Amino acid sequence: MQLFPFGHATHPQWQMAAGLVLAQLRAQMTLPGYAGAPTLGVLYITDHYATAAQDILDHLGAELPLVTDWTGTVGVGVASSNVEYFDEPALAVMLCAVPPDQYRVFSGVAPLAPTFTPYTALVHADASTPDVAELIAEMADRTATGYLFGGLASSRGDVVQFAVGGNGNMQGQGKAGGVFRGGLSGVAFAQGVQLVSRVTQGCQPIAAARTISRADGNLLLELDGEPALDVLLEDLQVTLEQPQAAMAALRTTLVGLTQPAQDLVNRAGHFGTDVLVRHIIGLDPRRRGVAIADKVEEGMKLAFCRRNVEAARADLVRICAEIREELEPEELPLAVASALAVSDALAAPTPARRIAGAIYVSCAGRGGPHFGGPSAEMQIVRRALGDVPLVGFFAGGEIARSHLYGYTGVLTVFR
Repeated sequence: MQLFPFGHATHPQWQMAAGLVLAQLRAQMTLPGYAGAPTLGVLYITDHYATAAQDILDHLGAELPLVTDWTGTVGVGVASSNVEYFDEPALAVMLCAVPPDQYRVFSGVAPLAPTFTPYTALVHADASTPDVAELIAEMADRTATGYLFGGLASSRGDVVQFAVGGNGNMQGQGKAGGVFRGGLSGVAFAQGVQLVSRVTQGCQPIAAARTISRADGNLLLELDGEPALDVLLEDLQVTLEQPQAAMAALRTTLVGLTQPAQDLVNRAGHFGTDVLVRHIIGLDPRRRGVAIADKVEEGMKLAFCRRNVEAARADLVRICAEIREELEPEELPLAVASALAVSDALAAPTPARRIAGAIYVSCAGRGGPHFGGPSAEMQIVRRALGDVPLVGFFAGGEIARSHLYGYTGVLTVFR
């Protein structure tokens, strides 16, 4: 598979940003090793451009007539290789050279045909859609692997998704313009598209794992047979008799959850990949309960946690290393080893890395300052994974497998 052309830019006028991105794409499409005639485009815009979403999609489609299919959405920030754009008008585009018979774009007006067998899918969704978590799980059940990757659109204004499906040869949206609101959209991939995907957690447990012994909907009543509120206060070492200190601690505390058969904490003391992090949304002093932003069941495992910068950095490096280990054989030809040994400062995307392109979806609460400065998160990815074609966005929730996560990053690479 050839390298995927990609581009990114910021400018107060979307036309100027689009022009800069198109120049990058066209230049790369003439280079050896890059795809010259890709048909699938991934488009992410910041919410500054949300009101112009249809104009942007129409413009890119007209300027790139070979690209017959588009997917994407809006975020409070977008990302590309080594750079993040937060709270500024920007867009990022990657053109994927995937065989047309190996993917299908889907949306509310163009659902997947039963004749196409998806193995995995890139999914974008609107958080305001009723039962969005259940819809994501249903979509995962339709794939052969049960694995999805993607995220919820995030915007301070219009929440939009992009979905244009021509199956590599013709537009198939009828009168629809390709910009949608609500529901799910994305692109499903067949077995021939080889992907490697990992989830990185952004929170660190601050106390021992517990078992939920009694619950009512989203209200934790007992943990290990003890009143849930008492356990929480004990783990945080605070008391309600000092309400200001207690509330300060509670505002920075979250809850990590897993099903009974899943690992809550790994050997290094970090959360496992199946952990779902949820907010504490209230206390019930009368019932000694703790309300969280998800339904819980007896038998589930739980640990109170906080966002931790060092743990998040280390875990991000870990998943990048795992991906590289899976893609790179133990014995490399001399030319390939030399290409991979080039310093990051001199490195450029190369097929030697065995990565055609990558998509990174991170929580809007993780980007920027959480990792130590502007673009710090993407710089970590570049140093750990290498310089590869990459686009992504900062989401209101991250999708991996059949789950909807929070405070995580989902990194997916095309082999």
